[in-house]
Amino acid sequence: MPSHWTPTSWPQRLAELQASTGELKQAPLRRDVRSLGALLGEVLREQAGPAIYQAVESLRTSAIARREDDEEPEALSAQALASARHFANAADLTTPYQLARAFSFYFELINLAETNHRKRRRLALALSSTGGVQRGSLRGTFRALREAGYTSGQILEQLSEVCVSAVFTAHPTEVARRSVMFKRRRISDLLEQLDRIPVSEPELEALEQDLIAEITSLWQTDDVRIARPTVRDEIRMALDYYESSLFDTLPVLYAEVAQAIRSELPDAPHSGLADLPQLVSFGSWIGGDRDGNPFVTGETTAQALTMARDLLLTHYRRRLQNLFDQLASSTQQAAVSPELLAALKLYTDQLRAAGQNSLVERFPLEIVRLFLACVMMRLGGTPHSTVEMPSDPALAPYTRAAELLADLTVLRESLNQNHGHRLATLLVDPLILEVRTYGLHLHALDLRQHARVHASAVAELSAWKETEFQLPPALTPQTEEVISTFRAIAALKQRFPAEALPRYVISGATSAEDALHVLWLARLGGVTVEGSANDPGLQPVPLFESIDDLRNAPAICRQLWSSPVYQPLLESWGRTQEVMLGYSDSNKDGGMITSTWEIYKAHRALHDVARECDVTLRLFHGRGGTVGRGGGPTHRSIYAQPMASFSGQLRLTEQGEVLNWKYSDVVLAERNLELMIAASLDALARPTGPDAPSHLTGVLLPEWERILDQLSDTSYAFYRKHIIDNPETFTYFEQATPVAELEHARIGSRPAKRTDASSARQRGMEDLRAIPWVFGWMQSRHLVPAYFGVGHAIDAYIAATPDGLAQLQAMFRSFPLFIDIVRNVEMALAKADFGIARLYASLVEDEALRDRVFATLESEFELTRRTILAITGQASLLESNPVLEHSVRLRNPYVDPMSLLQVELIRRKRAGDDSPDLNRAITATINGISAGLRNTG
Repeated sequence: MPSHWTPTSWPQRLAELQASTGELKQAPLRRDVRSLGALLGEVLREQAGPAIYQAVESLRTSAIARREDDEEPEALSAQALASARHFANAADLTTPYQLARAFSFYFELINLAETNHRKRRRLALALSSTGGVQRGSLRGTFRALREAGYTSGQILEQLSEVCVSAVFTAHPTEVARRSVMFKRRRISDLLEQLDRIPVSEPELEALEQDLIAEITSLWQTDDVRIARPTVRDEIRMALDYYESSLFDTLPVLYAEVAQAIRSELPDAPHSGLADLPQLVSFGSWIGGDRDGNPFVTGETTAQALTMARDLLLTHYRRRLQNLFDQLASSTQQAAVSPELLAALKLYTDQLRAAGQNSLVERFPLEIVRLFLACVMMRLGGTPHSTVEMPSDPALAPYTRAAELLADLTVLRESLNQNHGHRLATLLVDPLILEVRTYGLHLHALDLRQHARVHASAVAELSAWKETEFQLPPALTPQTEEVISTFRAIAALKQRFPAEALPRYVISGATSAEDALHVLWLARLGGVTVEGSANDPGLQPVPLFESIDDLRNAPAICRQLWSSPVYQPLLESWGRTQEVMLGYSDSNKDGGMITSTWEIYKAHRALHDVARECDVTLRLFHGRGGTVGRGGGPTHRSIYAQPMASFSGQLRLTEQGEVLNWKYSDVVLAERNLELMIAASLDALARPTGPDAPSHLTGVLLPEWERILDQLSDTSYAFYRKHIIDNPETFTYFEQATPVAELEHARIGSRPAKRTDASSARQRGMEDLRAIPWVFGWMQSRHLVPAYFGVGHAIDAYIAATPDGLAQLQAMFRSFPLFIDIVRNVEMALAKADFGIARLYASLVEDEALRDRVFATLESEFELTRRTILAITGQASLLESNPVLEHSVRLRNPYVDPMSLLQVELIRRKRAGDDSPDLNRAITATINGISAGLRNTG
């Protein structure tokens, strides 16, 4: 029987790959989705039985019929509702659990198919003979800047200012288990192999059988955790991305940069990869983020550093083994530089002094190999060779990355000087890039704790009269943990490269004293906070999260940076300061427009204050994966930064929920990092002058600023009135969403609510984290944080202003920030579904309260949809983004059945059934809806 991937003809398959527009371009994706669905059906019949398969088909066809009903698209099928209730209330909960898993698996496969199509289209563009460039690519950015009048020298000078840092964070709603992630990658690899041209029919059939086996293996793997993951599990999961993609991505990324320079800047000097500026770095919060997570301790921080270092050194040794195998140059064939001989003599003298002569004698003529063996020895390894290596090496380990970098540079220059420049470029340059990027620590681990916790500790400790830093005989557990944290930092900075722990993020910062508290406590714990040549010190990074805090941030930083106490520290840090802006909490606090606009204004004002105080400011953007938490297309959001308020240095969080989407393999990781670099260059090197288009310059006209102020004020008042300050909304949220069930999902290590001794004790909005806030609205298909207040503000402005709509349309054409707001809201509206949301509303006990809140939410949703369509000039949502529109349209009918099941399972639970089987079934629906919407919160 032919494979599902057997082509009509191979020329036709090639034409699909080369197609740049039209149906032919999407044909491979449709084939993958259709074929994977058929394979999943086969697995379901085999593994779960024909009854489960028929139940899936029944729910699926009912959902599709609802979506295709042009007259009443919001109407829920009575048959579908009855089926969901029947399955959810069965005595045996195996059926609803398996149904939820079946739909969840379908989305897993769709996600993999779409990811594979992204890689396919990137390859198609590379094969194109039209000279086109992918949107957001460095080639496209270089070309646009050249066309705007920049010289090659100016572009490269601007590029040298760019460095983006992706900071990985654990996510309390990330649903994928590590074992599931590995199976995803194997299926992804098989899909990629099926794309090869040509492939024999027996091989196609074999690949298809392998796919069925992997889907079967996935089905037989628990997707719902038996136990909540530990912090160590989360550390390991994030580190997996280095092994699966990032280690191999870095050389590919820089090769792409070099190729873009050669293609688009032909008059620029061409140099090796190692001569390019450092453009990326990496960070992590996992194992260091204490805010609200009692499971993060000094021990877990030490684990995070140890696991990262061990992974990196193992990787370096593999790279060096490859060099050792390939660089067998003999001095009888090619000379080596005097510098390399001098460096090697220092090593061989130490080896001889320790009586370890065998290595020196083994390679009398292969000087490069001998040198590499010494480098490997300093990294804790030895080359695989015929010589027996000493168990107790005489060469001391590297303590700083600069030492390793110096040795590799000596090797590179020796090869370049002796007809080995191709070897240097191919083999040594990529490793130099990696050492510059990863150091000896892999990534910087940020520590984080809430300002309230520090203030409480300072108040408690200040009540004692300390003598020579002697602490009181007894401390509260919270303060004891604070002091233990700083003692651990001091000790870890001695055990690991000091640059592994350079920053301490302060959540909920509201004053300059919050930074000073951290400095005082750090010194009390024995930490050297000042920077030096060998230690960057420990810089407090205030995180401004609420609307009021964002508004106060410039004044707070002015006070801090002007303080005589802080001046010497700034000098020790090269007068560079990092400040973090929080997207999640500001959105929860003030709504979409106000959050976005206040972050923009704080961003701009902070740079003004930094210039006033002679400080180089680097902003750290705490963006989530969903629109309601600052998510959205990366390039667009970076480009939307204020003019003249960007130094080229950028850090942003990469939440656990989006890591797989962005970093699961080399092609995706390279594309995501290139997008960030290109967007940063766009935002830094904006063309100026009377002829420059405003959408390129990012110019904010005074009347546009006035409009955004007005929109923000109107939206904020409306949002606060109906969401934050209305206790009925919180009651509705807790009952009409599965936020309470999140705790049973055992998804992340961190609790959904802060429980520190100084947090608010009353159950309410203040106590709820932004992440579960967005999670609940996302799962129930309301998506309130992404749009509430937007429609009201836009409609009020249009009604009060004669040419209001025309003004907003002009902003949408020309102002990047407004474009970003409108497009992000549009995307969220397309994922929301008030037909489904009404079903969740039925869970609210008080009927009158339910009707009041739901009517408010639905009315604002409809108003926002109408106003967004008016601004964009579209007849339907996502009309101008057919790829995303197709993806949403493809997914919705398959998300609906899981929503129906989830509602009925929650109803059963709240009626008194709290069994493990029921919680497992509910968690399966959470997984499935998350996979279907490609967001968890």
